[in-house]
Amino acid sequence: MVKLIYIVDDEPDIVELLAVNLEKYGFKVRSFLTGNTFIEAMNEQKPDLVVLDIMLPDRDGMDICKELRQSMQFAHIPIIMLTARVDEADKIVGLELGADDYVTKPFSPRELVARIKAVLRRANKTTESAILKIGDILVIDLDRYEVLVHGEKTEITSTEFRILELLVRNKGWVFSRQQILDHLWGNEKIVLDRTVDVHIKNLREKLGPAKSLIKNIRGVGYKLDEK
Repeated sequence: MVKLIYIVDDEPDIVELLAVNLEKYGFKVRSFLTGNTFIEAMNEQKPDLVVLDIMLPDRDGMDICKELRQSMQFAHIPIIMLTARVDEADKIVGLELGADDYVTKPFSPRELVARIKAVLRRANKTTESAILKIGDILVIDLDRYEVLVHGEKTEITSTEFRILELLVRNKGWVFSRQQILDHLWGNEKIVLDRTVDVHIKNLREKLGPAKSLIKNIRGVGYKLDEK
């Protein structure tokens, strides 16, 4: 199926450049110059991925990202932040809010298209039919892409889902940050060395009473254990 990409940026030249390049690679594109028009469109039709500028005339892109991640309806949709801000602190904030990737301006349209493809591959990676369980605490439905904590559905991002799946499938095994990055990204470009720590932090917060299952092994990495 043709993937639908939403581009949210207040610079018409950038929007047109991205749209032309994405359409050339077979994507369907809808473009928005303001945050409010984008939010209205989200309620009409969900995209497969959002390219979201931080500095919009009417809304802060960080706030929009946070709003989407807190929504049961939109939390699973991948987001790539696009911004002129180059400070590492801004990148970390974007990742902490749940962005799947972070691209700074000026950028190469071909690189951004490659990143979009990479994020979509991770989000849509097929897995065998299975239900993964950790006692009565945690259930992962790989077919429905759902996580249940004590029977209650918990919305997590596609990246967080893949980290959790890796840890649950290999309960008790310790994975270094580099091993987790390799699982997530393969040979794709890595955003930041802190990426894993940020996603683990967010995942723990969302798991609530099940957060203690994910253990931090100091100087090594992370594992999932019931002990």
